[in-house]
Amino acid sequence: MLDDAFAAELANLRDAYLGRLPEELSRIIDLARKLEEGDRSVLDELHMSLHKIAGSGGTFGLAELSESARMLEQRCKAFMSGEKDGIPDFLSELSSLQSSLPQSSAPDLPKSEAAEPDAVDERAARLWLVDDDDRSQNELPHLLEQFGYQVKFFRRFVDAESALSQDNPDLLIMGVSFAEEGLDATEEMLRRPVFKMMRCPILFVSDRGDFMTRLRAVRMGAQGFLMKPLDVPRLAEQLEQIFEKRNPASCRVLIVDDDEALSAHYRLVLMAAGMEVDVLNRPEEVIERVYEFHPEIVLMDIHMGHCSGAELAAVIRQHDAWVGLPIVYLSAETDLDEQIRAMGVGADDFLTKPISNAQLVAAVKVRAARAKQLSDLMSKDSMTGLLKHSRIKEELALELSRAQRSGKPMSVVMTDIDHFKKVNDTYGHAVGDRVIRAVAHLLKQRLRKTDIIGRYGGEEFVAVLPECDAETARRIMDDIRERFSQLRFRQDETEFGCTLSAGVACNLESPTADPSELLVSADEALYQAKHGGRNQVRIAHGRPNHGR
Repeated sequence: MLDDAFAAELANLRDAYLGRLPEELSRIIDLARKLEEGDRSVLDELHMSLHKIAGSGGTFGLAELSESARMLEQRCKAFMSGEKDGIPDFLSELSSLQSSLPQSSAPDLPKSEAAEPDAVDERAARLWLVDDDDRSQNELPHLLEQFGYQVKFFRRFVDAESALSQDNPDLLIMGVSFAEEGLDATEEMLRRPVFKMMRCPILFVSDRGDFMTRLRAVRMGAQGFLMKPLDVPRLAEQLEQIFEKRNPASCRVLIVDDDEALSAHYRLVLMAAGMEVDVLNRPEEVIERVYEFHPEIVLMDIHMGHCSGAELAAVIRQHDAWVGLPIVYLSAETDLDEQIRAMGVGADDFLTKPISNAQLVAAVKVRAARAKQLSDLMSKDSMTGLLKHSRIKEELALELSRAQRSGKPMSVVMTDIDHFKKVNDTYGHAVGDRVIRAVAHLLKQRLRKTDIIGRYGGEEFVAVLPECDAETARRIMDDIRERFSQLRFRQDETEFGCTLSAGVACNLESPTADPSELLVSADEALYQAKHGGRNQVRIAHGRPNHGR
């Protein structure tokens, strides 16, 4: 959806909210009249109704209504505590609210709040390589293409300058010394306007690394500075880190709120910021929804009819799998003691309604990123950034369960590096680690965002490919195998290459197999690939025979 479409939907939500508001205020006034007649049983419903308007009014552009409703909510809480004086004034103030409602609406979401900063999309990232080094021209573009990048080469600095006046790449890899043109790129780029206006990251590569050259690179805003001769897997690692910062993975947000209009508004705002969002208006279904949607953060109101947010958070925390799930209260509750009590029962933070669209997006991003950092420390291998052994097995079990429910295919791939012990023995463990990281980067680059990859142990990797049959998985892995075989690794003046073998198992081949059996099948297919000469991919057929 385009930003204009999101803005239009938000405007429609606001119009619908304004259309319902007079009737809602009339209902609240009727409750207040019953209170004036001595019926104190309406207090809970009256309080909840005012609480909702206090939270939603400002979100839909009615800040004064929101503040007035908040004050009336506090008065209602006093009545709930036993106070009896002031009920006629309370009713009069409610009536004045109804007469002050606006008669028209306007779109509520400026494009600046919905638009995201520059980001790299799902297509292959476009790299411009500018260098007069023969190896850069003859080898580097081809090697970088194995990691899934589109590479355009410029031998002359002035040619790249001219091209930048018409287009910008996703990332610029710039050499430093251009002997034929007699210039230093770090000096020239600081002088020439087209480079100052450039909107993409810069990575410098050089055969010299003196302080002034590096300082000028920093002043150009360089994202990195690598020395020649280039270790291509290390370069690919740095490129991956740069793109991950510019285009972070989408965050999954679950909104639990019984206010349907307000939760729909929050959903659109967060979706416009690139997040995956699910809304739950029936709190009693929260456990099922958490297991199905697998959120990375939960936004939850405190007051929701017959179930409070604090109670709901406590129910979630009873499940071991969700002990670390970030829960953030998003509520119109302003009483500090109430907030502290609620925070003491399973939640991590508190945001107060009404909240601006920009503040909501920023708050969710910051909290989700912090939670992801902590989760990664616990669940990901520090060398490769892939899931650890135990986590990839957990993810396999979840995906297999989804595949069995939907009847769709799911493949699991087990792969490892051929003759890896020889690499370690010949070139040392530091070089072996670089080879392992290269496999990890290649898998991350060539597989889909929805695929799940783990380091199973040593030089062995497991990939879980949802909605992917065995033959498709074989073709994908064969492409990765071929690309890896073309990479060159360096140790001092020596270059060498490595190969991969892989085994594929699909749930459709073994409909009753459990996760462990699928892994065994993939492992047996990997063994067949090794036994058959290595540097190949084999498919498992049927249930495992445990013969290895």
